[in-house]
Amino acid sequence: MIKKILVPVDGSETSDKAVAEAITLAEIYGAELHFLYVANINQVAINAALSHAIMDAVRKAGRTILNRAGNSVPEGISHEEILETGAPAVTILDYEETLEADLIVMGSRGLSFVKGVLMGSVSQYIIERANCPVLVVK
Repeated sequence: MIKKILVPVDGSETSDKAVAEAITLAEIYGAELHFLYVANINQVAINAALSHAIMDAVRKAGRTILNRAGNSVPEGISHEEILETGAPAVTILDYEETLEADLIVMGSRGLSFVKGVLMGSVSQYIIERANCPVLVVK
Protein backbone atom coordinates (compact mmCIF):
# COMPACT_ATOMS: atom_id res chain seq x y z
CA MET A 1 0.00 0.00 0.00
CA ILE A 2 1.32 3.43 -0.92
CA LYS A 3 0.61 5.96 1.83
CA LYS A 4 3.68 8.23 1.81
CA ILE A 5 5.36 9.42 -1.39
CA LEU A 6 8.68 11.24 -1.13
CA VAL A 7 9.33 13.63 -4.02
CA PRO A 8 12.81 15.19 -4.10
CA VAL A 9 12.60 18.42 -6.12
CA ASP A 10 15.29 20.63 -7.65
CA GLY A 11 13.39 22.90 -10.03
CA SER A 12 14.49 21.07 -13.19
CA GLU A 13 12.11 20.07 -15.97
CA THR A 14 12.33 16.40 -14.99
CA SER A 15 11.69 17.32 -11.37
CA ASP A 16 8.50 19.10 -12.45
CA LYS A 17 7.46 15.98 -14.37
CA ALA A 18 8.12 13.88 -11.25
CA VAL A 19 5.88 16.21 -9.22
CA ALA A 20 3.07 15.74 -11.76
CA GLU A 21 3.50 11.94 -11.70
CA ALA A 22 3.57 11.89 -7.90
CA ILE A 23 0.34 13.92 -7.76
CA THR A 24 -1.33 11.41 -10.09
CA LEU A 25 -0.18 8.53 -7.88
CA ALA A 26 -1.31 10.34 -4.72
CA GLU A 27 -4.77 10.79 -6.26
CA ILE A 28 -4.96 7.10 -7.17
CA TYR A 29 -3.73 5.74 -3.82
CA GLY A 30 -4.91 8.47 -1.47
CA ALA A 31 -1.30 8.98 -0.44
CA GLU A 32 0.32 12.00 1.15
CA LEU A 33 3.12 13.82 -0.68
CA HIS A 34 6.37 14.96 0.89
CA PHE A 35 8.30 17.40 -1.31
CA LEU A 36 11.96 17.59 -0.31
CA TYR A 37 14.43 20.19 -1.52
CA VAL A 38 18.05 19.67 -0.54
CA ALA A 39 20.27 22.75 -0.68
CA ASN A 40 23.50 21.22 -1.92
CA ILE A 41 26.02 22.94 0.31
CA ASN A 42 28.79 20.87 -1.28
CA GLN A 43 28.42 22.87 -4.51
CA VAL A 44 28.13 26.18 -2.71
CA ALA A 45 30.96 25.62 -0.23
CA ILE A 46 33.80 27.18 -2.19
CA ASN A 47 35.11 28.88 0.93
CA ALA A 48 35.51 27.11 4.24
CA ALA A 49 32.87 29.36 5.81
CA LEU A 50 29.65 30.14 4.00
CA SER A 51 28.29 33.60 4.46
CA HIS A 52 24.79 33.94 5.84
CA ALA A 53 23.81 35.82 2.67
CA ILE A 54 24.78 32.88 0.46
CA MET A 55 22.96 30.35 2.63
CA ASP A 56 19.90 32.61 2.80
CA ALA A 57 19.87 32.88 -1.01
CA VAL A 58 20.17 29.09 -1.37
CA ARG A 59 17.33 28.52 1.10
CA LYS A 60 15.16 31.15 -0.59
CA ALA A 61 15.63 29.43 -3.96
CA GLY A 62 14.70 26.12 -2.35
CA ARG A 63 11.56 27.56 -0.80
CA THR A 64 10.51 28.94 -4.19
CA ILE A 65 10.91 25.48 -5.76
CA LEU A 66 9.02 23.85 -2.88
CA ASN A 67 6.21 26.41 -3.08
CA ARG A 68 5.83 25.78 -6.81
CA ALA A 69 5.51 22.04 -6.16
CA GLY A 70 3.09 22.53 -3.29
CA ASN A 71 0.94 24.99 -5.22
CA SER A 72 0.44 22.41 -7.98
CA VAL A 73 -1.23 19.94 -5.59
CA PRO A 74 -5.03 19.81 -5.94
CA GLU A 75 -7.31 20.32 -2.95
CA GLY A 76 -7.79 17.20 -0.87
CA ILE A 77 -4.27 15.80 -1.27
CA SER A 78 -2.16 16.08 1.85
CA HIS A 79 1.33 17.44 1.22
CA GLU A 80 4.31 18.77 3.09
CA GLU A 81 7.27 20.87 1.95
CA ILE A 82 10.66 20.20 3.53
CA LEU A 83 13.91 22.11 3.07
CA GLU A 84 17.18 20.46 4.13
CA THR A 85 20.84 21.20 3.52
CA GLY A 86 23.56 18.69 2.75
CA ALA A 87 24.60 16.23 0.10
CA PRO A 88 21.41 15.55 -1.89
CA ALA A 89 21.66 11.76 -2.27
CA VAL A 90 22.52 11.12 1.38
CA THR A 91 19.96 13.62 2.68
CA ILE A 92 17.20 12.13 0.50
CA LEU A 93 17.94 8.64 1.83
CA ASP A 94 18.06 9.87 5.43
CA TYR A 95 14.69 11.55 5.01
CA GLU A 96 13.24 8.49 3.25
CA GLU A 97 14.22 6.37 6.23
CA THR A 98 12.85 8.83 8.81
CA LEU A 99 9.60 9.24 6.88
CA GLU A 100 9.28 5.51 6.21
CA ALA A 101 8.29 6.39 2.65
CA ASP A 102 6.47 3.80 0.56
CA LEU A 103 7.69 5.25 -2.74
CA ILE A 104 10.18 7.82 -4.01
CA VAL A 105 9.27 9.65 -7.21
CA MET A 106 12.10 11.72 -8.63
CA GLY A 107 13.30 13.23 -11.85
CA SER A 108 16.28 12.10 -13.82
CA ARG A 109 18.78 14.81 -14.60
CA GLY A 110 19.01 13.40 -18.11
CA LEU A 111 22.73 12.72 -17.89
CA SER A 112 24.21 10.69 -20.70
CA PHE A 113 25.55 7.27 -19.74
CA VAL A 114 29.17 8.45 -19.80
CA LYS A 115 28.47 11.57 -17.72
CA GLY A 116 26.41 9.50 -15.30
CA VAL A 117 29.30 7.09 -14.80
CA LEU A 118 31.94 9.78 -14.47
CA MET A 119 30.03 12.29 -12.34
CA GLY A 120 27.76 9.99 -10.42
CA SER A 121 24.01 10.29 -10.40
CA VAL A 122 21.74 11.12 -7.50
CA SER A 123 18.92 9.05 -8.96
CA GLN A 124 21.20 6.04 -9.50
CA TYR A 125 22.52 6.34 -5.93
CA ILE A 126 18.95 6.46 -4.60
CA ILE A 127 17.82 3.49 -6.72
CA GLU A 128 20.66 1.36 -5.39
CA ARG A 129 20.22 2.25 -1.71
CA ALA A 130 16.59 3.16 -0.99
CA ASN A 131 14.48 1.02 1.32
CA CYS A 132 11.41 1.47 -0.90
CA PRO A 133 10.65 1.41 -4.64
CA VAL A 134 11.93 4.36 -6.69
CA LEU A 135 10.22 5.76 -9.79
CA VAL A 136 12.55 7.87 -11.92
CA VAL A 137 10.73 10.15 -14.34
CA LYS A 138 12.41 11.37 -17.55
